[in-house]
Amino acid sequence: MYGEKTKKHKKIILFTDGGSKGNPGPAGIGILIFNKDGKLIKKVSEFIGKTTNNVAEYTALLRGLELSKEFNVDEIEIKCDSKLMVNQLKKKWKVKSPNLKPLYQKVRLLLSAYRKVNLIHVPRSIIKAADKLVNKAINSSLDKDVEVHFVEEETESTLF
Repeated sequence: MYGEKTKKHKKIILFTDGGSKGNPGPAGIGILIFNKDGKLIKKVSEFIGKTTNNVAEYTALLRGLELSKEFNVDEIEIKCDSKLMVNQLKKKWKVKSPNLKPLYQKVRLLLSAYRKVNLIHVPRSIIKAADKLVNKAINSSLDKDVEVHFVEEETESTLF
């Protein structure tokens, strides 16, 4: 794992998920970052407080893009299960919610740093590991009555 942060990756694959129990309700995000060979290089589970599902989805993507900067990539493939977010970012759907507009703008700005972006809407079953991280973050906060819970792990695992 050491040296991964400074090693130039041509491409990474980012899986993100966000969710809340209730809408709005206690919310969490899950992020998995893989190198181009499918090796997991970063995993994050984070409680983000009380918010809506859509805000949690955007927050997960924002956090994932911020974390991706440390890997110095020029190409990113993003997989997430939020059809709303994917279609808004592809400019197929308008961003109507005032709560989502600033998040949308921040994501678009972060995406502009990449030479190539492939944003893919996938079924939840494809990103179930990220979904588990979301639930882990929410459940940890509910079980411990904690305002913010953050877990970040590096692990040896592969995508392929």
